[in-house]
Amino acid sequence: MKLEFLENVNEYNDHVMRLYDFDSSQATLFRQIIEQLIIDKNRTIEMTSLSFIKNINCELTLRIANIDNGITSTDQKNFFCDLTIKNYENIKRLLEPFCRKESKGFEFLYEIDNPIEFLFSPNGTW
Repeated sequence: MKLEFLENVNEYNDHVMRLYDFDSSQATLFRQIIEQLIIDKNRTIEMTSLSFIKNINCELTLRIANIDNGITSTDQKNFFCDLTIKNYENIKRLLEPFCRKESKGFEFLYEIDNPIEFLFSPNGTW
């Protein structure tokens, strides 16, 4: 599984943080981390600490917040994903189909008015 930040992916200058190049077993591992560490134990997760994720050009930290801000950064290298438990529970639900079988589909992991989308896609496309 790879983590990469893409700048200005459309005419609106939106950006994408994408998790890609994975199979169902890696999707299952990521889903378990969301469930067991973030939702159940309220822990902050630095994606660089996960051995099955390779950071291409950025670092991402998943954090629990009181309001949903999505992914933000001040330097385009270090990113923070601040979401409520409710939104992390929704992400867990959205990941489920990727855990059951190999997929060519994709999913944006939140719907927040934020210039950085969070893409989950086995082949990296949307």
